[in-house]
Amino acid sequence: MTAPSPTVTARVVHQVARPAGMPTAEQFTFIQTEVPHPADGQALLENLYLSVDPYMREAMDEGGRDLHTPLDGRAIGRVLESRDPSLKPGDLVTHRKGWRTHALISPQTEAFRVLPRHDGVPISAYLGLLGGTGLSAYVGLTRIARLQPGEDVFISAAAGGVGTAAGQIARLLSANRVIGSAGSPAKVKHLTEDLGFDAAFDYHDGRVDDLLRAAAPTGIDVYLDNVGGDHLEAAIGSLRDRGRIAWCGGIAQYNAAEPPAAPRNLYDIVYKQLRLEGFLVRDHLDLRDELEATLVPRIQRGELASHETVVEGFEHVIEAFLTMLRGGNRGKMLVHVTDG
Repeated sequence: MTAPSPTVTARVVHQVARPAGMPTAEQFTFIQTEVPHPADGQALLENLYLSVDPYMREAMDEGGRDLHTPLDGRAIGRVLESRDPSLKPGDLVTHRKGWRTHALISPQTEAFRVLPRHDGVPISAYLGLLGGTGLSAYVGLTRIARLQPGEDVFISAAAGGVGTAAGQIARLLSANRVIGSAGSPAKVKHLTEDLGFDAAFDYHDGRVDDLLRAAAPTGIDVYLDNVGGDHLEAAIGSLRDRGRIAWCGGIAQYNAAEPPAAPRNLYDIVYKQLRLEGFLVRDHLDLRDELEATLVPRIQRGELASHETVVEGFEHVIEAFLTMLRGGNRGKMLVHVTDG
């Protein structure tokens, strides 16, 4: 058991109203609260990095998380005090109590992980390329879509966290052509010039099915879907017979007042004998060691990077979340709270 430290005052974000469409800053508030010392079986963490992700938007609607309570999200924290034998002061831990500067966790009942230390690997990568983001890309391409060497893959929202990871992982899996969609000319340039995509397009430039057909005139074998809507419809149209879709996210509908009309060609799944499967990364944590064994040496050699947009300061976490929803990030959007 470690000696108690002085009482900690935490800053926490609460949601105070339900968004209708795109959230606004007025629907959130910062509060201060005293965090008690850990009881038996608990540990007190100081958060170093917070992740803000598109999936969080769905939990803010009616039927999601209660108002006037702390929001949750992935985070990396440093143990300050511990009364649980699995954690000791100084450990760096990934956990689910983000949107706050400090958190009490109960390791026996809550998901957490003590981070390994690797030279040349920044700890922020464990919320990006080596975290749930990179694991989502890896699971989608390997376990769900079963991407094979020489196949062509299309990745939507390719300049985001999952997309940038997926593009790099597809290359490691010896994909033939890697095609991506993004939301600006600068992001398209980033995909082709910095991340090695063979082709990319700005989905604002026309109908997505036309843009995809131009980028992949002979078709695709695999689609990693982070968007849904018109992107899913376009992918179904471009998939070759027995193609596969790994459905990871639905950005097209998170802020929509009504569900998108597309896809209108779902029956093509039947006569093309396509396979569409949605997945939640939390059900595939058994692949985490495989992911790290594959990626860590390449990160250390400079062959891969955990592409990140890092916002400095906890006071900017709401701004970071809203900016991410508007597509203002390249790679994983993180908030740096304090140094480890």
